[in-house]
Amino acid sequence: MQDIVISFAAILGGIAVMLGAFGAHVLQSKLTIDQLRSFETAIRYQMFHALALLWCGSSLSWGDSLSVALTCCFAVGILLFSGSIYGLIYLGYKQKPKKFLGPITPLGGLFLIVGWVLLGLEYLL
Repeated sequence: MQDIVISFAAILGGIAVMLGAFGAHVLQSKLTIDQLRSFETAIRYQMFHALALLWCGSSLSWGDSLSVALTCCFAVGILLFSGSIYGLIYLGYKQKPKKFLGPITPLGGLFLIVGWVLLGLEYLL
């Protein structure tokens, strides 16, 4: 499990860097200021939590279910939070309906929050 988490974290970190470069060089002239800010927020949260996953993969003991739960919360949170923002920006740019993605972003944020709470509990318990 540890190797999978570290690999997933590395992939998410690499994707964040690629999307950041894509946003800076390609999307900057195509998106509105608000869309660009949202895109940057998604990238920032993806990178922060990819680093958190990397730390979890290399530092936690994998014998307890709390480590697995918090790591899963970070992974799901990244995919839902950042992924839904990327989708909203893409669909907004293409002028397509995007209402179904709106509620997914806060759900992803909730997973990220729970991941941090569980990480704190990991060291208290």
